[in-house]
Amino acid sequence: MFVIIGILVVFGAVVGGFLMEHGPIRVLIQPSELLIIAGAAAGTVLTANPVHLLKAIGAGVAGAFRPSPFTKSYYVQSLKMLYDLLTKARKEGLVALESDIEEPDKSPILSKYPEFLNNHHVRDFVCDTLRMALTGGVEPFDVDQLLELDMDVHHRETHAPAAALTTTADSLPGLGIVAAVLGVVITMSALGGPPEEIGQKVAAALVGTFLGILLCYGVVGPLASNMAKRAEEGHAYLYVLRVLIVAYMKGTAPIMAVEVARRAIPGHVRPSFKEVEDTCRATSVAAAAAASA
Repeated sequence: MFVIIGILVVFGAVVGGFLMEHGPIRVLIQPSELLIIAGAAAGTVLTANPVHLLKAIGAGVAGAFRPSPFTKSYYVQSLKMLYDLLTKARKEGLVALESDIEEPDKSPILSKYPEFLNNHHVRDFVCDTLRMALTGGVEPFDVDQLLELDMDVHHRETHAPAAALTTTADSLPGLGIVAAVLGVVITMSALGGPPEEIGQKVAAALVGTFLGILLCYGVVGPLASNMAKRAEEGHAYLYVLRVLIVAYMKGTAPIMAVEVARRAIPGHVRPSFKEVEDTCRATSVAAAAAASA
């Protein structure tokens, strides 16, 4: 929502200021200039990036128009999910988690969290790590190093679409100049004609430069920046999961491991100690009630 509002503010401020100076709005409507710039930009994207990265760029741009999934409630639910898993492992042994991590869709615990199951990278990040712990003989330090390696690879992959879009944004002013030069060529061929006609052609040529700069700094560049920030949010989320799992493997009790992970959550979405404790306690009470029944 805020992305759409931001783009509307950009265009509203530019066009509004132009109209305040009594500029003719029809001069800015130049489909041919827009076709040159947008078409050439699309061509550079296709030339510079492989297919999988093109798909990632499309998904990243679409995701920028949706709210961030990494909210406070999402973190609370993730901590609760891991608390339930690790509490089960502490009571029944890590072997008891084998069915949960081998078939997460059928797990009584994990099946309650469809967002976790639908995020294949996060699901594998957790389940593959617990699968390693299940085999035994793996030191917490080695698991931590492995998780760090996984996060580094994922970090590069998620930043690649934003970097590619940033490169495209940087090329837009140059493509605007290309459109302007073509407009000047057309203007030169019309020399000797009516002054009004020549003036219109010069104005159309200058609109090409204007569009290239506006699209670069007002639309495509900010979208790329938004995608990069989303990638950082995903990286921060994986770091929280990594802290929790490693803390448990070091022998920390599940509730303390959850608290350690809570401290690693970014401040603007970090839940309070009471929020997390109440959520985990509710789980424990429900489990005890089910066992007594």
